[in-house]
Amino acid sequence: MSRRTTFGASLLTVFFILAATFAVFLYAYAPATPNVRGPILLSAFVIILIASLLCILFFLRWMLRPYRQLVGEAERAPVTSHAHKSQDEAQFVLETFQSIVAQLQAQQKELERLSEQASQRADSAERFSERIVASVPSGLIAFDGTGHSLVINGPGRALLEIEGEGVGQPVKELLRSLPQLADIVETCLQTGMLFRREEIQTISESGTARRLGATVAPIDLTSERGALCLLTDITEVTQLREQVALKRNLESLGEMSAGLAHEFKNAIATLHGYAQLLQNLDLDNAGRSATSSLLNEVRNLSEMVTSFLNFARPQPLQLEEISLAELLEGCALELKPLYDTQRIALRMEAVSTNQARQIVIHADERMLRQALLNLLRNGAEAIPENAIERQVVVTYSSGQDAGGNSSVVLEIKDTGTGIPATDLQRIFFPFVTTKANGHGIGLALAHRVITEHGGTLTAANGKEGGAVFTIRLPASPLAG
Repeated sequence: MSRRTTFGASLLTVFFILAATFAVFLYAYAPATPNVRGPILLSAFVIILIASLLCILFFLRWMLRPYRQLVGEAERAPVTSHAHKSQDEAQFVLETFQSIVAQLQAQQKELERLSEQASQRADSAERFSERIVASVPSGLIAFDGTGHSLVINGPGRALLEIEGEGVGQPVKELLRSLPQLADIVETCLQTGMLFRREEIQTISESGTARRLGATVAPIDLTSERGALCLLTDITEVTQLREQVALKRNLESLGEMSAGLAHEFKNAIATLHGYAQLLQNLDLDNAGRSATSSLLNEVRNLSEMVTSFLNFARPQPLQLEEISLAELLEGCALELKPLYDTQRIALRMEAVSTNQARQIVIHADERMLRQALLNLLRNGAEAIPENAIERQVVVTYSSGQDAGGNSSVVLEIKDTGTGIPATDLQRIFFPFVTTKANGHGIGLALAHRVITEHGGTLTAANGKEGGAVFTIRLPASPLAG
């Protein structure tokens, strides 16, 4: 208001100075005769006076214009009843102005309250989102447009086997143990392509093979394209799928070849008889040596066909409650001559010593013993003569599987050369063997026996070398 007054006063001052200057010039240049100068000066005075009054009038009107606007707004404002307003307009305007200020302050407080509620809702939504991400059972990893990780939940850190938060790391560094997944994420970031149910093979820090299912999808961020990666450990699912497929293949193979093997056995029995007849003849040393070799080959062939028939024509299980520790001790006693001859140590280790005698399984003791003997014998025969460390370690424990069912797990580890990667997927097929003198029936028979008991048998290579056979059997309800 003071600036407005100063500006108006300055304009009036300039006007009066100009008017005075005009009067002086008019007086100086007017004719000197009184008859002419008098009317001119009088007219100039009247004009200057009228202009001054008009200027003062417009100045006052201009100065009071904000006041009139404030009065008009105050009269239109429904804050105070006109019946109670003061007779003094200035007092009325002041009261109205104060009322408007109070109303504005109340609205400001309401706005602050609403802003606080919005902030609380935003914080609650953020915490809810964080809880959702943390509660997702699958691994969840989000990347920004530059390929740096934004969010990693607990299952994701567990699957990637990383320590700490892992946020802010680039794709290649975060997924250095999964280069295939890193390439998929980078492709998704660059092209926006969606990848569904990709299967990725990896090796954990403990040396066990794992299979991960990955879905990578693009996500739209504020100004760039990111990527969302969902990881799931599908190792058990794929192993079960392969076990079922293998069981079906073996059953089909057994049914198809049982008749053929039976005919072979009849022919072998005839050959065995002729070989024994030749031994009774009067032959020279070369003939007797050839006959003896022929008889040994016929016996080996007969043993192989018998084993194959046992595999091809499974017998019904005679289930009973047996102690796992006693079963393993019996197997160790039976194989002691073999292990002593090859200078191999056989160690039996229970994860929990106090519960070792309490582990009971519902199984056919004769058939399960045969399966364990095949696995333990294979472990001993897989260790080469020049190996420095010579031992087979059997560890067993009881617990619960992923479905919450009680189970017993046995691991048979040897210090041999391991299983070639090309044979891991077909090691349980008949006639597939890595031994020079083996016929490839023992592992197939052991696999069939374990699956008939409702369990699983898997093969892998240990982190420190050698083969690892893992048996998982359902535990008996009587197990302590």
